[in-house]
Amino acid sequence: MTTADSVLDSDQIARARLLLATPAVKESMWPVLCAAAFAASTALMLATAMILAPPVITQHVVQGERQ
Repeated sequence: MTTADSVLDSDQIARARLLLATPAVKESMWPVLCAAAFAASTALMLATAMILAPPVITQHVVQGERQ
């Protein structure tokens, strides 16, 4: 029996296979967005702390007044 003599409709078989196929799992973007927001806010907080922190002084500013 050739495929032209088949009783089954090939278009309907293809449609049935498509309907029976498991749907692809769609990944959520929320974890990625939350991680990016956390990294951005952490970077901004670190930059703010570096700008607002007082300078580190390793030498005495006034050395000659104690004598």
